[in-house]
Amino acid sequence: MTRQNEFGQPVGDPLDVDLPRPRPDRTAMHGQRVTLVPMDPVAHATGLELAFALDAEGRNWTYMPYGPFARESDLRLFLEQRCTGDDPLFYTVLDQLGEPVGWGSYLRIDPANGVIEVGNLAFSPRMQRTAAATEAMYLMMSRAFDELGYRRYEWKCDALNAPSRRAAARLGFVYEGTFRQAIHYKGRNRDTAWFAIIDKDWPRLKAGFQRWLDPDNFDARGRQKSPLTF
Repeated sequence: MTRQNEFGQPVGDPLDVDLPRPRPDRTAMHGQRVTLVPMDPVAHATGLELAFALDAEGRNWTYMPYGPFARESDLRLFLEQRCTGDDPLFYTVLDQLGEPVGWGSYLRIDPANGVIEVGNLAFSPRMQRTAAATEAMYLMMSRAFDELGYRRYEWKCDALNAPSRRAAARLGFVYEGTFRQAIHYKGRNRDTAWFAIIDKDWPRLKAGFQRWLDPDNFDARGRQKSPLTF
């Protein structure tokens, strides 16, 4: 039932969280399959270049505002110049052997309103369509909601990026609309599709992620027994 004020006008629910929320820090996030650590261009550039080189055609960079990178030196320069600040706050994804396989970031961090976005998701072929990729996304969500107490967690992408839209839906994000001609990159327009999870969604989604990520949900070849559902 919609709340009303003393004038009979509909108004939103009262806040149930103290604001502002803390900013995310540079501590690691540990899972069973991956660890997310603060981006270190010196330590991670070589491994990332090797992992991304498996995408010989460079098709994974089509919907990114940067890349592909012709040389390791180009990648390292990009990491040094763009990926060591506080917003966006980049993390490198390490596999079980400690090898870099991708990166992601928090961005548009808004502690005053308890809103944070996940983006700059660059997953190498070694990471794509794996349980490790899902776990990395779960770890970032868990930090935002469980550790930092954010109210809203956003995902945005080029509206034409069908794989990203499917990924958002699979991970429990709700589509909220498309902002036409929102930005431009690589000499072309981008209509931006918006998705989000709010804190009220999180308990249900968290339970679904934990069920799916349980080792018992995978056979000896690493294939899922049951799909990710919420």
